[in-house]
Amino acid sequence: MKLTGKRVLVFGSGVSGIGAADLLHRVQAVPVIYDGNKNASREDILDRLEQKENTEIVLGHLPDEVLASVVLAVLSPGVPTDIPEVIRIKESKIPVWGEVELAYQMSKGQILAITGTNGKTTTTALTGKIMEDYFPEVYIVGNIGTPYTSLALQMTDASVTVAEISSFQLETIQDFAPRVSAILNITEDHLNRHHTMKEYIRVKELITANQSENDVCVLNYEDEVLRAFGEKLKERMRVVFFSSCRELEQGIFLKDGRILFRKDKDEVMVTEVKDLKLPGRHNHENVMAAAAIAIYAGVPIESIRNTIRNFKAVEHRIEYVTEKRGVVYYNDSKGTNPDAAIKGIQAMDRPTLLIGGGYDKQSEYTEWIKSFDGKVRYLVLIGQTREKIEQEARACGFTSIILADSLGEAVKICAEKANPGDAVLLSPACASWGQFDNYEQRGDMFKQYVNEL
Repeated sequence: MKLTGKRVLVFGSGVSGIGAADLLHRVQAVPVIYDGNKNASREDILDRLEQKENTEIVLGHLPDEVLASVVLAVLSPGVPTDIPEVIRIKESKIPVWGEVELAYQMSKGQILAITGTNGKTTTTALTGKIMEDYFPEVYIVGNIGTPYTSLALQMTDASVTVAEISSFQLETIQDFAPRVSAILNITEDHLNRHHTMKEYIRVKELITANQSENDVCVLNYEDEVLRAFGEKLKERMRVVFFSSCRELEQGIFLKDGRILFRKDKDEVMVTEVKDLKLPGRHNHENVMAAAAIAIYAGVPIESIRNTIRNFKAVEHRIEYVTEKRGVVYYNDSKGTNPDAAIKGIQAMDRPTLLIGGGYDKQSEYTEWIKSFDGKVRYLVLIGQTREKIEQEARACGFTSIILADSLGEAVKICAEKANPGDAVLLSPACASWGQFDNYEQRGDMFKQYVNEL
């Protein structure tokens, strides 16, 4: 689609919306930024743009004449696709793209895309580092923090782009086609947005929708949904499974403390897990996924091995903070759903005081509580979900529960209750909204409170 001189509706004025508007300016389109909040500040929106001229701001109601004047609508990931305003756009026969689709249409080079309920950020960061250590021109974008739109026009035919893609972003793709895709796992999450697991699964699987027979999809063999999906996907493209629990005839797997890659009759050792700086089986899965992506992107095993052995955990994901009075503190603020938080507690190898709770995404917490497996001495709960989690924990027979009014209070309680040799783990199993702007802010505040002890 040629956008020069054309008016394009940008739905949402957050980071993604501003990134889309800036990209549209660079290709000489005319962005019309729409925000449903009638009290939003026009001046604030304009101040965040690279170019303020030739931009229209619409707040509150979306007039019919505005819709009639645009050739495309670009939705920010936070905008649900089933709200009345978006339905109006679709009924007006206006193409609807997300920021990922807009960036893809404007970019060049090889795209490696990663999705899944948990592990995306670590796997994307590790894959990006593997690429940077081998290829001269690499971009790491998407849900990991840098909008794809902000770098799209810099990409060349020689570029390698590693993109973390959320389910919200996959809802609005059209032609987006990665050279290698990966779905790490699928567990219950974001049902307040997708409503059913069936729809959530469908959206995650869209990452492969436009891939061809020459492309590759990396899937977790131990995820029953993905195992079945992979068997069907094999009919139209190459599928590479990884497994942390069993030896595979083909693919990448963990066996006797070693990560092995097997293709046809050839087998090679990628690394021994004792040489990794990433703790826990879930991180071994992230390493296997990243290694498989890299192999099919053309990176030699030796280069992959060197990178993964030196790679450390990303911030806010089972991140070591400090040790005080013999107590080790870990920040797992990115554990924003029960399954991610299960990985956090599984990575602990000592008695643990666990801080949980936050915004209610309509999750169930029973499996998380059952995963405590005798490790958790106290569960300190904060946020909107604290009573709900307390009720589910008591129903499971876990009663060492303390309710706190704030994260700062929770940290102080844990410090008072902890014994030398214990761990204090922030792994909330809930989103941060309500008390914090995002999980990064929550993790930063946790680290501040710990360091102030």
